[in-house]
Amino acid sequence: MFSARYSKLSVNVVLLYPHPDLLKKMISVGEQIPEFKVFCSVPGIGPQSAAQLLGELGDIRRFDKASQLNAYVGTDLKHYQSGQTQYQDHINKRGNSHARSLMYIIVGNMIRQQRIAPNHVVDFYYKLKKQPIHPKKDKVARVACINKTLKCLYTMVMAGNDSRYLYSDSKSQNKSRK
Repeated sequence: MFSARYSKLSVNVVLLYPHPDLLKKMISVGEQIPEFKVFCSVPGIGPQSAAQLLGELGDIRRFDKASQLNAYVGTDLKHYQSGQTQYQDHINKRGNSHARSLMYIIVGNMIRQQRIAPNHVVDFYYKLKKQPIHPKKDKVARVACINKTLKCLYTMVMAGNDSRYLYSDSKSQNKSRK
């Protein structure tokens, strides 16, 4: 029991504080990969996170759909039903636990940096948290944001585009039309 907790803690420490020499080498290797630039264009993903994410996910182009990438990370939903009884959905957790932990940290970075670098994932997070009926808890909303981030990263890599955040609200659109 203790060793399982310790190994999970050590994984998170390695994700947050990798060895400086190893980190420099990871970033220098990552800069040669075209996906590195796409990952770094997303607010909340810096060179360190992009290099670690590339190391954990590998070549994203090998997946046919974004849902396969979500399944690889283990954030796809598991449905359980027996007869007329339906149970609450949970994430599968069968995928890469290091990538899942890293994505949780990345989404946390996005939420913390919302004032400096707003993006649609943070907007989605607050939309889930402020739903009038059944607002989502923090971890549930973050996992949903992980799914959305992975889908966006997959789409950007496949299209070869960088991240672009276009904020538009109805008031600013109405003023520009007049």
